[in-house]
Amino acid sequence: MPTQIVVAGAIIRGATVLVAQRVRPPELAGRWELPGGKVVPGETEPDALARELAEELGLAVGDVAVGGRLGDDVALDGMTLRAYRVHLISGEPRAGDHGAVRWVTAAELPDVDWVPADRGWVPDLRRTLAAAAS
Repeated sequence: MPTQIVVAGAIIRGATVLVAQRVRPPELAGRWELPGGKVVPGETEPDALARELAEELGLAVGDVAVGGRLGDDVALDGMTLRAYRVHLISGEPRAGDHGAVRWVTAAELPDVDWVPADRGWVPDLRRTLAAAAS
């Protein structure tokens, strides 16, 4: 059986990235992640990510532009988690499916209470935000 691909978006605005607070499952509730979701059959990864961000954050699909990959894949039970850089063209993300959303700087990234799967992307996020700030 093929592995389920789950895409996550590093939405960059200036020198900050959007993080979203999980409300479920109980073991991850209150921790922070890059928002995203599952790729459905027949959908490209960028299209799935744009759709998921629209559904979860109250954005229109055209409000975001999905860019290149960020960091390495993360293997979970039966899933592969893959992150992309995302440019916010318009709109203001709202919590929707999450408890809260917030913008964090490169300096704040290590202090975020990340879900374990997303923590590995922190060095890549720091480099991306440092480049955006310069």
